[in-house]
Amino acid sequence: MVGRVFQSFLEPGQMVRHPDYPEWGWGQVQSAIAERVTVTFENQGKVLIDATRVHLDTVEP
Repeated sequence: MVGRVFQSFLEPGQMVRHPDYPEWGWGQVQSAIAERVTVTFENQGKVLIDATRVHLDTVEP
């Protein structure tokens, strides 16, 4: 059986916020491969996000 392929709409360089952790501040997407999105947040550092579980909010820089 073949599973569904998930592709995140996020692209490297985009600015985002984590909806559950506003104290992390803005983050910049470093990579987005399938459901795995790596973001560097100003107050948290580098975090690997599962985009099937967390919907990051995009923000304008």
